[in-house]
Parts: sequence; structure tokens; C-alpha cells
Amino acid sequence: MARWFSIKPAVTFKGRSFMGVRGWSGKPAHPPLTDFPIVTYALAAVFDVISYFASRGSHAGAARDTFVAATYVIVAGGVASLATATTGFWDWWKGLERDRSSGPIGKAAHTQVWRTVNWHATVMVTVTLIVVVDVIVRLSQYHRGATSLLVMILSVLAGALVLYGSLYGGSLVFEYQFNVEPLDGSTVWDETEKDQLPGKKLGP
Repeated sequence: MARWFSIKPAVTFKGRSFMGVRGWSGKPAHPPLTDFPIVTYALAAVFDVISYFASRGSHAGAARDTFVAATYVIVAGGVASLATATTGFWDWWKGLERDRSSGPIGKAAHTQVWRTVNWHATVMVTVTLIVVVDVIVRLSQYHRGATSLLVMILSVLAGALVLYGSLYGGSLVFEYQFNVEPLDGSTVWDETEKDQLPGKKLGP
């Protein structure tokens, strides 16, 4: 009888190489962590826009609720971005070809991947700095109970930039195959009822 599901290969850690902060082979730490800042910063921008314009009308309750929601999600995103930035730095450091004799970091080969990673990191670090300023300003104005024009601008800028920066992260994985496990000798695309587990090759 034909099987409909393959469950074990995706959840097992047996046979996967541990790479420290970077995660495991086939289960990197950085890509899934990026989802949190992307979503929270985008949501904060939406909530802040609603709060700002609601406060201009007779919707004080909606203005306060969306301002509080934006504050919660942007702070959560900021905390998550600490882990995201840490794992991203390790991928930049250990995932690129480098001349290790040139120092502790090592001189990287000047490839298109290296340049794209640099731009992705620059955009995301800029986003993080904007978010830090955003959080400081919003907490200092928390008593207002609504989003100010400055906070809205900062949130929209952070939300737009994080979405822009994510385009480069997506290209690194799906177009450049940065840190993607090779499929040499893999049988996962073959019509077979046998599952290939991490670190193992199926016989002919």
C-alpha cells in the first residue's frame, strides 16, 4: 500500500551535524527566527497607523488598544531579533568561505553571496536600530495612550525595511542556496516508499 506521509525525517536530529549557535545541518537556527521580527514589525506598523488615525477622530479606545498592541509586538520582535542577529552573524562568519589565516574573522571571498549577505545584514541592523529608537520614544510617550506621528513614522519605516531586507534573505536561501544541505545522492525526489533519514543514503 502506498504511503501518504513522511514524518520522521523532518523531526529527527539523529544523523544531523551540530553547528553550535548556527543549529544543526538541515535545521539551521537563523531562518526560522527571522519570522518573528518580520511579522511583529509589520504588525506594529499596521497597529500604529490605525492608532494614529483613530486618535485624530473620536475613537480613543481603538487608538489606545492598537497602540498597546503595537507596543507589545514591537518589543517582542526586538527581543527575538537579539537571537536572530546572533545566529545571522554566525552564519555570516562561519557559512562563507574565508581565509582563516588573515585573522579571527578571516577574509571572505568577495562573491555575490558575500555581497548579498552584507547588504541583508546592513538593512536588518538598520531596522534594529530604528526599532530601539521606536521603543524608547513610545515608552516615553506611553501616557498619551495613542501613537504619535514620530512613532508611526518609525514603525512604518521599520516595517517597510524589514520586509525589504527579507527579500535578500529569501534570495540567499532559495536562489543562492546559502547554508542549504546538498541533495547529491538524495532519493527524496525519487518515487519510492522508503524514507531517507539525515546522514544516510539509501541503497540502489
